[in-house]
Amino acid sequence: MIYPYNNNNYPIEIIKKNNKNTYLRVKDGKIVITTNYLVSKSKIEKLIKDNTSFINKNLDKYNKKIKDTSFKLFGINYDIVYGLPNTEIDNNKIYTKDDKTLNKFLSKYISTIYQERLDYWYNIFTENIPVPNLKIRKMTSRWGVCNIKNHNITLNLELSKYKIDALDYVIVHELSHFIYPNHSKDFWNLVSKYYPNYKMVRKNLKNT
Repeated sequence: MIYPYNNNNYPIEIIKKNNKNTYLRVKDGKIVITTNYLVSKSKIEKLIKDNTSFINKNLDKYNKKIKDTSFKLFGINYDIVYGLPNTEIDNNKIYTKDDKTLNKFLSKYISTIYQERLDYWYNIFTENIPVPNLKIRKMTSRWGVCNIKNHNITLNLELSKYKIDALDYVIVHELSHFIYPNHSKDFWNLVSKYYPNYKMVRKNLKNT
């Protein structure tokens, strides 16, 4: 069953138990009715009709608790909708419970994307380079760092706000440092070999 209100459809959940009384409540944008097994559908519909004022008032309260904010993830703008039990991405919206839940989800999601792109480019390189260890942290002056000694590649968390091509460029840049630990002509030729349009991406990162 669906409850239409203010151009939105809210689910109605019917819970039937062996109890004498019928209870109606609004929880997390859902109308929940707990009643006896023998209560008919028509009686439930009448209950809803008789309590529209109560339901609407509580739905208004629920909607006020939901905060919509703009958030950019890999170049796409998302609206964050709070107050939902699970975290998921759907149609340019991120539905989540609260900031703590969202941050935990994003940390895992971003780490997965970074690792996938690093693995992809490592396998593309034909040069003999070590298997890189991925580190992610927020940096103020660098997009990435390559530590040749311990094989670590550290990527700036802020890259998660840009399109994937920015992340790809920085990864290619840092992997190339395993061959040329400088910014010589040979280094840039190697970057260009794997990422021919690096200058455009590099320019866009500098202008942000």
